[in-house]
Amino acid sequence: MTTWAGRTAAEISAAVREKRVTPREVVAEHLALIERLDGRVGAFRTVRAEAALAEADEVAARGGLDGLPLAGVPVAVKDNLAVRGESRRVGSAATPDTPATQDHVTVARLRAAGAVVVGLTHVPELCVFGTTDGVLGTSRNPWDPARSAGGSSGGSAAAVAAGMVPIALGNDGMGSLRIPAANCGLVTIKPGSKVVPAGEGSTWFGMAEHGPLATTVEDARLMLAVLAGTVPAPRSEPGTLRVAVSLRSPLAGVTISRPYATAAREAAGALMRAGHQVRRADPPYPLSLATTSLTHWTAGTAADAQGLDPRLLTRRTRVHARVGRPFLAAVSSGGGRERLRRRLEPFFTEYDVLLTPALARRSPKAGPWHERGWLSNVLANTNYSPLTPAWNLTGWPAMAVPCGTLPSGAPCSVQLVGRPGSESRLLDVAAQLEERNPWRRTAPVN
Repeated sequence: MTTWAGRTAAEISAAVREKRVTPREVVAEHLALIERLDGRVGAFRTVRAEAALAEADEVAARGGLDGLPLAGVPVAVKDNLAVRGESRRVGSAATPDTPATQDHVTVARLRAAGAVVVGLTHVPELCVFGTTDGVLGTSRNPWDPARSAGGSSGGSAAAVAAGMVPIALGNDGMGSLRIPAANCGLVTIKPGSKVVPAGEGSTWFGMAEHGPLATTVEDARLMLAVLAGTVPAPRSEPGTLRVAVSLRSPLAGVTISRPYATAAREAAGALMRAGHQVRRADPPYPLSLATTSLTHWTAGTAADAQGLDPRLLTRRTRVHARVGRPFLAAVSSGGGRERLRRRLEPFFTEYDVLLTPALARRSPKAGPWHERGWLSNVLANTNYSPLTPAWNLTGWPAMAVPCGTLPSGAPCSVQLVGRPGSESRLLDVAAQLEERNPWRRTAPVN
């Protein structure tokens, strides 16, 4: 008997199109795995078991399965995106528990491509922090359940890393795809500005982008094409690229731990062997980057908290929003982001790709961080994930790619960054890393 849980989206969709398996069989197997594992992982806020099986039958009844790139593929959706018939809670008791009347544009595109939404995944309240925990649940790293899956797309990342779905939908406003992907050993890409439609909902002043969480570069490429409304392009050889390797934290006082620095060095060596011109070079991060990041991070929360009952928000969220309110007008103007782009653009005329560690250290321990003080949350987040926010502020594409392991055996990842429009190039470079440093797809959860 063929087992479909643990297979890639590309493998599943090919089998469905070729009538080797039905969408119902695939979805049922993944639902059974969710039922068995999610009590320990905590990926899902809600599982759509009956609705997903009905939707799988609808996919099977469609004509022209050959035209469906995600035919019968189970997918999880981050709980800040509307799914028709389900409430959108965004990790908070302050949001209404009322069903959405229509899908977010990205969800609609996944369904049009043949994917089946099996559930909505946990996020930290209002998607603020890099640990996914709150009054609605806690998501753990399937590779190391004592640790947080990361955030804010932590539930989506945990679901994929545990094999409960082959792909999941998330978004990234200050690292919210790359942080949990790096924790959980997944491939993700935060596309550049306007590659994927924003749709309804918060965009944190245009910094947030929707993107895939996957176990392979092929699946990330496939899902990104569906989200962007383009035809999936095959992998190509990128030619000889100028690759800058930086082990420097963009934030003063935050250091990169040895395992993550080692992973970046090993990735640099792999790219050098692939024929690229690789050299050490640090982007000219301004000293003001920490302030710019904090003002945009807090102002985004202040905007999202408007209209919500503050008594129903957790203390760390209330403080974050209060800190950000004075910055709303300045952040909305976009001046700080434009100054950062102007400062960093010359670096990306000299180099085609920037390679950095994805994180500075492993994620904090899983637990009720939402019950702790605001400052302890900010410091924990900043100390382990200082490398992601700059590329939301500039609006340029960035990826997280597994490359190596931590002493615990959990995955260790690197970050790839490129100039606007370089999504395909970054995916091609990631494929070269994957080929030269293959990683285990899913965590050994049982």
